[in-house]
Amino acid sequence: MMEIHKTSWPMRLLVLILFAYLLAPVTLVLPLSFSGDQVLRFPPSFWSTRWYTALFGNAQMLKAFSTSLVLATIVTMVSIVVAAPAAWALARLDFRGKQLLLNLLTAPLLLPTIVLGLAILIVFAALGLLATMQGLVLAHLVVTLPYALRVLAVSLSTRDRACEEAARTLGAKPMTVFFRVTVPLMLPGIVAAAALCFLVSFDEVVISLFLTGPRITTLPVALYHYVYNQADPLVAAASVLLILLTLAVIMIVERALGLGRAFVR
Repeated sequence: MMEIHKTSWPMRLLVLILFAYLLAPVTLVLPLSFSGDQVLRFPPSFWSTRWYTALFGNAQMLKAFSTSLVLATIVTMVSIVVAAPAAWALARLDFRGKQLLLNLLTAPLLLPTIVLGLAILIVFAALGLLATMQGLVLAHLVVTLPYALRVLAVSLSTRDRACEEAARTLGAKPMTVFFRVTVPLMLPGIVAAAALCFLVSFDEVVISLFLTGPRITTLPVALYHYVYNQADPLVAAASVLLILLTLAVIMIVERALGLGRAFVR
């Protein structure tokens, strides 16, 4: 026991070093966002909130943020509605080729996003879906649906079937069992999948680059173009707000259900 106790300190130190290494770029963004300099410079020569004011006064950024928010919300809702019954079928039904079907449905996660973006661009160009909200929703669903399906399938597979079987035994119809028994059992997974889909869609930049244009653009694409043309701390201010948005989503999931309960009891 003493040897285990002694060896735990080096491991703890290693974990702290790794966390510090991973979080260093994120922590540097915060002081940069309060820089008063005209260009990105660390440490800042003086402090100011001018770039937050400039960000909230930038009509293009606000419009892109609104587009990303609406897009992520729509994509999240559609992903859950489509993935929930599919996850139930994969978790509760036994049929030949089930694992093959699951691998096929989650295959987009294995492909580089630039390959997906190029393929979607070719298809959507022929369908006239470029630079449209409908095209962005369909393209983001290619990425978010596999995440939602995987999370919901894992969440449902850890739940006991006894409640569903009892409801069927007592005469409940299949749809009644699904909506009044199965869906409440899946609720932690649904919340976790919704949070993940929202963040993935909101942060998606590679695929969006292929599909956006002057008529419609998302916040990550707008920030990408802004950094390409300018290098001032406005991008750092936007990054801080995005970090806070991500933390807010994680805290909502944790407060509502607890991250551990999203998958197991």
